[in-house]
Amino acid sequence: MRRASPYSYAALERLLREHFPFPRRLLQLHALLLTSGALLPDPERSAAATAITAFPYNCLAHAHLRLSAAPSSSSPPSAPLRLFSAMLTAGARPNCHSFPTLLKSASASGSASAAAALHAQCLRRGLAADRFIACSLVSAYGRTGHPSRDARKVFDEMEGSPDLAACNALLDALCLAGDLEAAGTFFERMAARDAVSWTTLVSGLSRGGRHRCALEVFRGFLLDSSMGRRLEEATLVSVLSACANLGGAEGLAAGMAVHAYMVCHEVELTAFLGTALVDMYGKHGRLGCCRSAFDAAHDKKVCTWNALLSALANHGMETEALVKFEMMRAEGFLPNQITFLAMLTACARAGLVEVGLYWFEAMVAEYRVTPLMVHYGCVVDLLGRAGRSVEAVQVIERMPFAPDASVWGALLTACKLHGNVLLALEIGQKLMALEPQQSGRYVTIRNVYLEDGNWQAGMRMGEVMQEAGIKKTVGQSSVVLHGSSSP
Repeated sequence: MRRASPYSYAALERLLREHFPFPRRLLQLHALLLTSGALLPDPERSAAATAITAFPYNCLAHAHLRLSAAPSSSSPPSAPLRLFSAMLTAGARPNCHSFPTLLKSASASGSASAAAALHAQCLRRGLAADRFIACSLVSAYGRTGHPSRDARKVFDEMEGSPDLAACNALLDALCLAGDLEAAGTFFERMAARDAVSWTTLVSGLSRGGRHRCALEVFRGFLLDSSMGRRLEEATLVSVLSACANLGGAEGLAAGMAVHAYMVCHEVELTAFLGTALVDMYGKHGRLGCCRSAFDAAHDKKVCTWNALLSALANHGMETEALVKFEMMRAEGFLPNQITFLAMLTACARAGLVEVGLYWFEAMVAEYRVTPLMVHYGCVVDLLGRAGRSVEAVQVIERMPFAPDASVWGALLTACKLHGNVLLALEIGQKLMALEPQQSGRYVTIRNVYLEDGNWQAGMRMGEVMQEAGIKKTVGQSSVVLHGSSSP
């Protein structure tokens, strides 16, 4: 069979680049390379010529990686890893251009074992010292769930002074590992920072629940004289997420300030930026602003609709949420797990039992969406609120996994609401076993006893809490004055 000439590689690269957006054509090109023998080593070539056979594998791996990131792509993020296995089987020798793409593939597929195996390959072939590969390794270790010390070890072993890209990769790895103290310390010691550095730390702090700290870092970013440029989308999305999750007037005020910045600088409201803005206003209950942000968002995606539906469902606008859901489906968007969570929440709060049960069944049968624990919890809440406790228990018994405290808690609340004392006490025992230090469970059971007139059992529950050293959580409130919070 005729082999592809090494002099055709430039044409092959142009062809592959041209057909990147078209998966079917790319697969055809891949098949052509296989049948032509271009992906097999040629024993008649010299060793130097044979080494160049890594090129088509590198091109195809990069193309598959790009395709896996495209919407509605049939190429999985692990495709480059399978190509790498075929590459080694064929005797082709990977080079410094092979591993960055492969490590990104491991990151995208979340394969910790693949990242470690690729690191071993880099060490074996003497390529781990390459700065681009080392930076990719740091990022891969961070994004595949390895302990932060693994990324730090690769970073510390880099030759010379690590550049800004490597520092940003380690900062990201520390944030992803939840090692926020180390991330903050490393950030302060960085010789140079860019927008990526600031955004990474803001996003990491927000993910870790330290939303006020995230806003403080963002304010530092704005005051940094070296950052004299317009804020990028990723930075704005990260800070809006922090504002959304910071309760009270402080989070809303900060979010509105960010929105004002976007309006003043005519920042385009992309799908993801629009989603972040809708989510921020929705979580603070500003439904008018929420709707306006949704209408202003360009090129809406499922996540944008989900943010609006969740806001409506959680703030007493259940009927509107159901109407918007129908509009979403009419426009051709496929609902996902978050969509159905919002719909089930709306149905439970509006008392639309049959509608909720219909969509729970359609979720699995029609849309092939796998229910999570929270979906089952919503169905239990839906049935429990309607006084259909027997059916709620049947749903729990049919769950493919053991119910957690949130599911039992939903049923306990319903039992308390409808005066089902016996079932409430049975569930209470399960909850106290699952969460023995959760004071709210003991208080709820005590109140069930008291409301049923069983004062002795209610008092005994208080004594059990005292003997176990469990203290009732004290309610708190705060008032924000001039940007500072006071209890």
